[in-house]
Amino acid sequence: MNLWGIDLGGTKIECAVLDDQQNLKVIIRERVPTEADQGYEHIINQIKKLVDIVSEKLGEKPSKIGFATPGVLDPDTQTMKNCNTVCMNGKPMKTDLVTALGCKVELANDANCFALAEALMGAVQQVNPDAQVVFGVIMGTGVGGGLVVNGKAIYGKHGIGGEWGHNIIEENGESCYCGKSGCVEKVIAGPALEKFYLKLTGNPLKLKEILERHLAGTDTAASETIERMLEYYGRGISTLINVMDPDVIVIGGGVGNIDLLYTEGYERIKKYIFNNRIVQTPIVKPLLGDSAGVFGAALL
Repeated sequence: MNLWGIDLGGTKIECAVLDDQQNLKVIIRERVPTEADQGYEHIINQIKKLVDIVSEKLGEKPSKIGFATPGVLDPDTQTMKNCNTVCMNGKPMKTDLVTALGCKVELANDANCFALAEALMGAVQQVNPDAQVVFGVIMGTGVGGGLVVNGKAIYGKHGIGGEWGHNIIEENGESCYCGKSGCVEKVIAGPALEKFYLKLTGNPLKLKEILERHLAGTDTAASETIERMLEYYGRGISTLINVMDPDVIVIGGGVGNIDLLYTEGYERIKKYIFNNRIVQTPIVKPLLGDSAGVFGAALL
């Protein structure tokens, strides 16, 4: 049976079909623009258009499709919430997709899909193919996460399983759109680190340049910014390990490309872990790149 997945991004909608009989070989991939500025109904129409294109090329229609979404489906109201594509919030997207596509539909947050893909097809297969518990961290313009247990994404009672980015990590920190202050996202996401550097210097720099200045040892404010990142990263990741003790953690997103997280950042975790300062959890970079979302959707 072919596995259909759709990654519902802010600028593009991508469909991939995997062959379940041939080691999840990718049969086809197609994209259309999201055009979210034209509203929720237009997004649904774009999804149907994409499915029709792929169905025609394959000569078959799907019996079910998994979707990676930029938010979550509330288990009680069956409407979307926490979507940065805000026109989706409050909408019965699963019901509307079933109606539009005429097949079964499974929705999961894009971070859960990232974690699922890396667990079953990506980095985890290289370091521990028998891993039972995998946590996928997203550190980029925001901070999020997904939890996979025994090959299945865990959504939780409220549909927010894995949302470690909105735990308070800094008392009296920056206000977050979620209504709290000092969330992980407001401390170690890329924009938060750039804002911290700007406050210190009045100089707006991208994180890449801040990191370069730190590594060159030429800018004390840059070093203070990177030090802040490493320290709070250690605190944040230690709480994940203390609560779930995953077999593997995979770090995705632009900030996750910073090599220091896997060396000095790993050492910082030891300060806070409830295990006599011993950390054995493999923390690795992803292998699937921007394919993780659509592959994870298919694996739902």
